[in-house]
Formats: sequence, C-alpha cells, structure tokens
Amino acid sequence: MPLDASFVGRSWAPRTYAVGREKVREFARAVGATDPVHTDPDAAQAAGHADVVAPPTFPVVFTWDATREVVDDPALGLDFARVVHRDQSFELHRPVVAGDVLTTVVTVDEIRELAGNDVVTFRCDVTDPEGTTVLVSRATLVGRADG
Repeated sequence: MPLDASFVGRSWAPRTYAVGREKVREFARAVGATDPVHTDPDAAQAAGHADVVAPPTFPVVFTWDATREVVDDPALGLDFARVVHRDQSFELHRPVVAGDVLTTVVTVDEIRELAGNDVVTFRCDVTDPEGTTVLVSRATLVGRADG
C-alpha cells in the first residue's frame, strides 16, 4: 500500500529537548568522539563553549523521537518492520552544547515510490528559545516492498 501523499508539507507540533551534559558525554563515548570538548567542561570552555559540545550527530537523539511520532502514525501507512534507514544529514548552524534547550519541528519533505518501495524524507528544523536556527536534519527512510 503506498504512503499517504497528503503528509507531504505537513508539520507536527514542536517538541522541546534540554541537552544534558551526561547525555552528551554518553553519546561521545558511544560514537568514539575522543576530543575532550565532548566530555570535559573545562576543555570546552577553554575552546570558547559554554559547556561540553555534542558530537555533530548527537541531534539524532532528540530529532528521531520527534520524527518517530510521524513514522508511527498509522495514517501515513509506513510499515516500520520493513523500514531501512537510507540517509541522514545534519546542517549545523552552530554547535549543540550542554544546557541548550532546543525545539524541533518535523515536516514531511517528500514521499515517493522507487522500484516498488516507499521512500519518505523528513526534515527537522531545530531552533533555540530565541527562534534562531541551530540545525536542520534530514532523514530518508525506505519502506521495502513485499516480496
């Protein structure tokens, strides 16, 4: 069954996430980011940051939660048991640091069919409390065809 094309262009309610120091440290260890700015507040401050700096892919921690709300909507028609993650990108406007309070708005950018598979691209616009863009994330998922 094809995905519901009426989802293209729709955005979902904003979701807020407070970036915690320990979450940044845990993520840095998990992905092997060894630069001390990711784990040591003194090193981060010496480098000009307010607190530890999240590795560039850290935003997946909170953007995926926001995206999952759309993915799990039965009206979309995506069978998550058949999904593969095709692509992910992060356009960082500034580093994410512990202490940030960030808001994510998810929008469905594109839905298409490719070789019988459903392909959906999500965009996450992430802003700070002043409304300034911190990053834009895009993720493409493929719902594999039966067979």
